[in-house]
Amino acid sequence: MRIALDARMTPVPAPRRITGWDLAVLAAANAVAVTGLWWRQGGVREVHDLAGLLTSLGRLTGLLGAFLALVQLLLLARIPVLEAAGLERVAAWHRRNGTACLALLVAHTVLVTAGYALADRVSLVRETRDLLGDYPGVALATFALALLVAAVVTSVVAVRRRLGPRTWHAIHLTVYAAVALAFAHQLATGHEFVDQPLATAYWWALYGATAAALIGLRVALPVVRSRRHDLRIERVVAEGPGVVSIEIGGERLERLRVRSGQFLHWRFLAPGQWHRAHPLSLSAAPDGRRLRITVRERGGPTAGLAALRPGTRVLAEGPGGALTSEARQRPRVALIAGGVGIAPIRALLEDMPGEPGEIAVIYRARAAEEVLFRSELDDLARRRGADVHYVLGDRGNGILLSPEHLRALVPDIAERDVYVCGPAGMTAATRASLRRAGVAPGHIVTEGIGW
Repeated sequence: MRIALDARMTPVPAPRRITGWDLAVLAAANAVAVTGLWWRQGGVREVHDLAGLLTSLGRLTGLLGAFLALVQLLLLARIPVLEAAGLERVAAWHRRNGTACLALLVAHTVLVTAGYALADRVSLVRETRDLLGDYPGVALATFALALLVAAVVTSVVAVRRRLGPRTWHAIHLTVYAAVALAFAHQLATGHEFVDQPLATAYWWALYGATAAALIGLRVALPVVRSRRHDLRIERVVAEGPGVVSIEIGGERLERLRVRSGQFLHWRFLAPGQWHRAHPLSLSAAPDGRRLRITVRERGGPTAGLAALRPGTRVLAEGPGGALTSEARQRPRVALIAGGVGIAPIRALLEDMPGEPGEIAVIYRARAAEEVLFRSELDDLARRRGADVHYVLGDRGNGILLSPEHLRALVPDIAERDVYVCGPAGMTAATRASLRRAGVAPGHIVTEGIGW
């Protein structure tokens, strides 16, 4: 009996969660496997002259570039582990990976063309004309490369603003076509796949897994979730000039497992809105009955949100973001918000664990009329025993949220965890001020907003 009792009381270890390191190791292992395809089919052994070297390197860069194109798509697939890292970090990974992907594919094009030109003893122009004219797959692959170049060029902030959100979005949708064209080109003409069933099966598996992740996480799961929880808009409330809160109701909302400080990608099934996914944070702690988000309507991606009507069905992808209580390491914390970035900060203030005096809030706004949730913040501060500092002034004033200003508002800020949410420029500047104020990088958690 004692043995049986001891067995029952033995704690069962919790299942290990997949982490970002697991995904990084998986990506690295597949990069090695992709390189192995090149090595297995000649690789260095077939290099006997400069033409062979260029051609071989062109094959390798093409394989690795295609693999990074799949990684680029997976960074957009709303994979929960990646979403938990936050929008800023995922966006940075996306930019770096996209740059590396394009560089490898351009190198592939140049190296292979130069290698063939040397082998055929003709000019680059002649070789290019022959490749495009004699090999239909090469023409399609070149078109795919042009689509990828367009996507990367239009990702530059200045270009993106001039194009507008609809044109930018349409250009980036063509990346899916570019990846499909590159896939067909590689299987049809790639030295590593001709009469190589195992390599071909592996390549199909990579593309199939990527497609499954995109369709499953960005289409199937949001649709199933919306129907299961019956997600619908209940109210749209004006909070300030050009700012509205959207309250979303449904059934068994606690099972969504969204926490204060997190965001979801919201898609509202209304005319003119269904094709846009908006990454918006909760502006109130989830209570199982409703989810509230707050957005500044400035045209572009957020145009028309204030006109949404109660009853509109909603799709939600996520949740994600690192701006949660789980990131907290110290007993005392400072929450800093700029503009509509007060939304997740207000939600954190509502239910973040802490005794009176442990939480301080700094809210930066240009003018008093732009302060959101003033009465709610004051009420929460009284109930939680938190200090709330309203910092008003023009964004060009370098004194505001300087290291000296931050220490004046929160004297022990260097000994606190600090959460920051606001426009990207404000977030970056505040992070730099916090570093100069003595806050260690590992104790600063940031989340930028796009509007």
